[in-house]
Amino acid sequence: MVISGESVRLVSDTALVQRTLRSGQKVSFGGNVVVLGDVNPGAEIIADGHVVVLGALRGVVHAGAHGDCSATVLASSLLPTQIRIASYITRPDGQPLPEAFCPEVAFLKDGEVVIEKYVISK
Repeated sequence: MVISGESVRLVSDTALVQRTLRSGQKVSFGGNVVVLGDVNPGAEIIADGHVVVLGALRGVVHAGAHGDCSATVLASSLLPTQIRIASYITRPDGQPLPEAFCPEVAFLKDGEVVIEKYVISK
C-alpha cells in the first residue's frame, strides 16, 4: 500500500483509509478498500476485492484487480475518470450529473460494467 501512517488501518482483509486521496496518491491493497473521504481526480485505488468510498469518487478505481468478477465499487458520489472491475474498463459517458444525491454501485453484468443507484433492500 502506498498511503501509510495513522490515516490507514488494516482490519482483516480490508484497508480503511481515513482521509481524502489527492492527485498523485495511490492505494493498492490485496483485499477490500474503504475510503472515509473523497478520491480526487488523479488519485488511484487498486483493490483485489471491493472498493467503498464514503465521499466523492472522482479518480481511477480498479476493483477485483486480480480477476475477481464479483467485485463491486460503491461510492456516495460516483464520478470517476475510469472504473475497472477485473479486466473490464469503462469511463463516464458525459451525461449531466444527477441533481439529487444518490449513492451508486458499479458491478459486472453480462460482461459489462453496470452502474446503478444503490438501494438498501428491506
